[in-house]
Amino acid sequence: MPAKAPSAELSKGDLWVFGYGSLMWRPGFEFIEQVPARLIGEHRALCVYSFVHRGTPEKPGLVLGLDRGGACRGVAFRVAEKHRAATIAYLRAREQVTSVYREVMRSVWLENEPRQRVSALAYVVDRGHVQYAGRLSLAEQLRHVQQGHGQSGANREYVIATVRAIEAEGFGDKQLHQLASMLHEDRPLHLQQPPEE
Repeated sequence: MPAKAPSAELSKGDLWVFGYGSLMWRPGFEFIEQVPARLIGEHRALCVYSFVHRGTPEKPGLVLGLDRGGACRGVAFRVAEKHRAATIAYLRAREQVTSVYREVMRSVWLENEPRQRVSALAYVVDRGHVQYAGRLSLAEQLRHVQQGHGQSGANREYVIATVRAIEAEGFGDKQLHQLASMLHEDRPLHLQQPPEE
């Protein structure tokens, strides 16, 4: 059965992209506006075993996915129409390395005036994928994050950079903050800027 074209490609005009993890602090694409946003129906969770960017199949790290239920605060990026195709291609190369995410269009509420709702490209975890970790205890999350190191660097830096980005937007994520605090106690913090792609 041929794959149907995602609605991100069928739409016209500017493209909105919803970032809830590393896209918040390292989008990697050109955008013309960045607005705090809320997505209803899915929540941010460390629910994806990382085999490439922050771990290996032998020593998986853990990265974020949008998992069903709840809500998620993040950032919506508006991409000019002329960069739509290039941005989608870039995001697919970055997010779909192992196809653990489903590329979807979701309604997000922009937290600006007049608080409008827009349709944004988002990456939601595929619960049937081998890399779907489900709901892990904080101790299991800590173990994976401490061991994880992949092509994009240490898993620990990913978690801490994401917490910093969340704080910079003026909101919190209780579980991620708790994990980051445990990682701080693990060893002194000597972070370098994440490399540009």
